[in-house]
Amino acid sequence: MDVSPYKSFALPGSKPQYNPDKPGLVHHIALTLTLDIAAERLTGRCTIHLTCLVDGLLTLTLDAVALMIKAVYLGCEPLSFQYNGNQIQLQLPSGITAGQTLEIGIDYQVEKPQRGIYFIKPDEHYPHKPVQVWTQGEDEDSRFWFPCFDYPGQLATSEIRITIPKPYRAISNGVLVEEQELESYRIFHWRQEQVHPTYLMTLAVGEFTQIDDGWDGIATPYYVTPGREEEAQRTLGKTPRMVAFFSEAFGVRYPFPRYAQVCVDDFIFGGMENTSCTLLTDRCLLDEIAGKEYRWSEDLVSHELIHQWFGDLVVIKHWSHAWIKEGAASYFEVLWREHEYGAEDGDYFRYQDTQSYFSEDSDRYRRPIVTNIYKEAIELYDRHLYQKGATVYHMLRYYLGEKLFFASIKTFLEDNRHQTVETIDLLRAIEKTTGRNFLPLFEQYVFKGGHPDFKVGYAWDEMGNYAQVTVEQTQTVNDLTVLFDLKVPIVFGYADHGSQTFLLHLHQKTQTFCFPLTKKPLYFAFDPSYHILKTVELEVAVEDLKAQLRHDPTVMGRVMAIQALAKKANPNVVESLREILQDGSVFWGVRSEVAAALGKAKREYAFSALRQMLISVEHPIESLNVLKAVINALGEDPSLATVEAVLPYLKHESYFVSGAAARTLGKTKHSEAFRPLRKTLRRRDSCNETVRIAVLDGLANFKDTSEVRDLLIEQTELGVPQPLRLGAIRALGRWGEGQKDRKVLARLAEIAKESFFLTRLATISALEALKSPEALALLQEIAHNDPDGRVERVALEAIENLRAAVSQGEEIKKLRETLEDVQKTNQELKGRLEVLEAKTTHSPTLAQ
Repeated sequence: MDVSPYKSFALPGSKPQYNPDKPGLVHHIALTLTLDIAAERLTGRCTIHLTCLVDGLLTLTLDAVALMIKAVYLGCEPLSFQYNGNQIQLQLPSGITAGQTLEIGIDYQVEKPQRGIYFIKPDEHYPHKPVQVWTQGEDEDSRFWFPCFDYPGQLATSEIRITIPKPYRAISNGVLVEEQELESYRIFHWRQEQVHPTYLMTLAVGEFTQIDDGWDGIATPYYVTPGREEEAQRTLGKTPRMVAFFSEAFGVRYPFPRYAQVCVDDFIFGGMENTSCTLLTDRCLLDEIAGKEYRWSEDLVSHELIHQWFGDLVVIKHWSHAWIKEGAASYFEVLWREHEYGAEDGDYFRYQDTQSYFSEDSDRYRRPIVTNIYKEAIELYDRHLYQKGATVYHMLRYYLGEKLFFASIKTFLEDNRHQTVETIDLLRAIEKTTGRNFLPLFEQYVFKGGHPDFKVGYAWDEMGNYAQVTVEQTQTVNDLTVLFDLKVPIVFGYADHGSQTFLLHLHQKTQTFCFPLTKKPLYFAFDPSYHILKTVELEVAVEDLKAQLRHDPTVMGRVMAIQALAKKANPNVVESLREILQDGSVFWGVRSEVAAALGKAKREYAFSALRQMLISVEHPIESLNVLKAVINALGEDPSLATVEAVLPYLKHESYFVSGAAARTLGKTKHSEAFRPLRKTLRRRDSCNETVRIAVLDGLANFKDTSEVRDLLIEQTELGVPQPLRLGAIRALGRWGEGQKDRKVLARLAEIAKESFFLTRLATISALEALKSPEALALLQEIAHNDPDGRVERVALEAIENLRAAVSQGEEIKKLRETLEDVQKTNQELKGRLEVLEAKTTHSPTLAQ
């Protein structure tokens, strides 16, 4: 009987997915197109040059969804075909031989497409929206705008020749071969000389300003809506340095003659690494204030650039191996962080990625990184693929060392240049370069789900002068312990700043190690640099943890000490944490983790330490990140004291800080916070509406007033800036939880009729948050009718979660509320007792 606590990744209807048979090799794809923007229509011919692999080929099947197929030709001769709305089956003449090259021409038209190509235009609600047309091919959406073999196993050169109305311009892969000016039209001809899969073919049409930049003969232009040039320079201006950096790091020069970045409106993802021509959401463009504190945009720019090597130069053969490119792009973001902001920043960024994976693994589902069981390939694009995949690359870097790791990366890229790869090809490149076989590691982390959970004990034996370390693997699957076989470093640090490192071979459920040492270590650390993907529960004395917090030179060693100390919170522990929080010389990530730990302690003396940081004159908080973390942590304390301490920061210049203040003030549910939040919503502008979205999140906590409901509904109206509107939809769902408010459900039902991808996702989130049986019908309708696989999946998961929540019933809800009241009372009593004990222990009078 399966009693696994982890939900299944595979949805009902999932099945093993494979690439189709390959009847021939595609060499070249040519699109000759005419674009009618007003009618949302694309008309033209797709020409495919293909070499047959076998004699007597009688049929060819191409992917083509919801296209109007007008005619099909073999050379100049018409071909018979059958079309079912999803695929075209071509009837070839007899006598076709292996090695023969065929030229297939398909005349077609697409109007108001469902996916693949998107028409963006101003309307009565958004009259200032630019006119744009752009494509998005990954995973299998190119078939929605031209007929093709739409899977990554076929690579070909390509060209697009398109006629568009003036004053617009067209941007695509490769280099611009020709641009013609006609009376009212323009013709652009782009050609991509290096082979790539169909999902990486792209087209962007609009009124763009071109900003020229470059590195060592490689053009790196940026294209943005007129008026956003300054934001483009601020956001994208590091691109030439990134191209130089990754060319050197990978040992392979940037592989294409050009690297363009086009920022488009209403893009459904963050970015897409089309070969030599990345499309980015215009939400990545930052104003001056955001440019000082946001690094998301810089991470996005580096991520999509890295794909030009991992994904475009070397192409995955099947979607199940997409971690090779997505894990690499996610991990080498860390490499840029290290280069640009230092090793500590890179380590902490990597740690945050692992926490993102852990969250999905525990709360959503557990799956192998490599799996071919799904309904649509887009389902694979999750935190297992990106964040866990990134940690596998880091473990390779750790086990191989810098020199051999990057030598292996170079081998992998050079040996598979302009070819398709599977996971085994990465293993082969490593073995070829280093002789090392990493299949055992991949068997544990890539081809199976999960990670080790370690419980680690440490103690010093004064009599024997030795350190004892006990490590237990606690992870289970179906009540059975599944053991990992790993080599994990431990460190003993000393007062003279020296240290000793030992490598533990962990392969049993419980293992104990003894280390005779010349003197007692100042601190002990278990994999302090966090090289191995795992969870750790430390069973270490408080004084030893304090020593590690103060003296461990690694960011992650100190973070693990903080987390262990937080579970032992008392006034003395909090005082040690407070000292670190106030120390401006300590890396901001460590101080931020201290703030979070103090908030989770949920003790008045911990909250007092946090509030003191906000009003202290002697110890100003220099880092905006730390300030934000302190304010976020105070969200655990819904007291008037928190309101008074946080309220001034609602007007802070920083969007991060102001937004954190808004969310924390909302969590207090205090009447003194309501009016300032409402005023901030009306008056505060910010990049991408960051602050107003945070204000709506805060206001959603005020469930006892219909004024908030009406205000949230107002912000969901068409015409409200899109980022703010999406935030309002989600906040409305949170406000409506447990309210049984007909107006909320009616408004969400109306929004659910809209077709925009991001609006659909926000609506699903809001409906799930309602925790109402009446939301199930709407979610089921979305899951059944939406053409996008990612929307369908999110809706199905929301249905499952909602059913589970509803089935708990009112009795369980009342029991939970009673339990929470008891726990709160116990925490308050425990906090008072700890304060009393601390005073007694450290009283100077009693000590005499």
